Amino acid sequence: MTKNQRQLAILETIDKKEIHTQGELVEEILNLGFDVTQATISRDINELKLIKISTEDGSHKYATQDKATDKLSGRKLRIFYESVISVKRSKNIIIINTLTGSANAAAETIDSLHWDGILGTIAGDNCIMVILDEEIDGDEIYQKFSNLLA
Repeated sequence: MTKNQRQLAILETIDKKEIHTQGELVEEILNLGFDVTQATISRDINELKLIKISTEDGSHKYATQDKATDKLSGRKLRIFYESVISVKRSKNIIIINTLTGSANAAAETIDSLHWDGILGTIAGDNCIMVILDEEIDGDEIYQKFSNLLA
């Protein structure tokens, strides 16, 4: 199974269950059939920029940064991961090719990420143009997209 599949499984797991520790997350991902270590999960938590948020009972659980503000659904992420074919960059523009008919849904997911430096997205049928602020390092955002697909 790929890194992308593992990270998607992590996102779906923390969306469905209250995961309080890395150890609990390792156990859940192992139960899903992935061969992981605590170090792998720790790197995934950093790459996915997971945070701990308070629960109703006062404990803390893992969540995406967006979960605290935007309730980004697992379905949107799944559509994004399954529809994106490639990512290319030219200065302050990133072009993301998708399966036919998937660009709008994938662009909505990108907009929901609220990444600093993204001014906006324009979606066609199978292609998304992501316009970056000229003041930021476009390589960093390009790399974030590339990491999502790795």
